Amino acid sequence: MPRASDPNEEFHVTVQPIRLFGDPVLRTPADQVVDFDAELRKLVADLVETMQEQSGAGLAAPQLGVGLRVFAFDVDDVLGHIVNPQLSFPDEEEQDGPEGCLSIPGIYVDTKRRMNAVATGFNQWGDPIKLVGTGLMARCVQHETDHLDGVLFLDRLDSEARKEAMKEIRQAEWYDAGAPPVVKTSPHAFGLGGAR
Repeated sequence: MPRASDPNEEFHVTVQPIRLFGDPVLRTPADQVVDFDAELRKLVADLVETMQEQSGAGLAAPQLGVGLRVFAFDVDDVLGHIVNPQLSFPDEEEQDGPEGCLSIPGIYVDTKRRMNAVATGFNQWGDPIKLVGTGLMARCVQHETDHLDGVLFLDRLDSEARKEAMKEIRQAEWYDAGAPPVVKTSPHAFGLGGAR
C-alpha cells in the first residue's frame, strides 16, 4: 500500500558528487540511523538519483560523504534502499566475477563474494524489510554493506590482484597522489562533512 506523503515535507532531489578512493570518509565505519525523518528520506532520494545518473548498481551513503548506514540499489529491475542492513548467508556457495565501484571509477577486478545473501533492515520510514539476493543482487548487497563498514572491494582481493588494481588506480585520470583528498561539507546536516 502506498504511504501518504507529508504535505509539509518538501525537498529537491539532486545528484551529489561521489567521493573517490583516497577520501577518508570511505574508510570510516558509518553510524546506525536513529532518526527516520525527512532528512533521511532526502538522503535516500539523493542516493537513488545519483546512483541512476551514474548507471550504478548500488550506492552507499558514505560515498556521498554521509556517515550513516543506508544504501540504494538498482539490480535486475529491482530498485530500492535499505537502512541499517544486517547480512546473513544461507549457505557457503561462492561466486567470482568482475566488481567495480563508483568511488573507484574504471577499475574492475574479479572479486569473490557469497552467491546468496539476505539483508534485513528498514526502509526510509522505519518499516522492517528483508532483501533476499542471489548472484548480482547478493554481490551488490555485500559490496554496499562493506562501504558502511569502511571496507572497499579492493580489501577483498588477494595481494597480487590488489597490487595490480592499485597500479591501475595510480594510472587513472582521476587519481592524484600529490594532492590530499578533498573533503567537502555534506549537504546533509547529519553527514560527516569535514568534521570527522
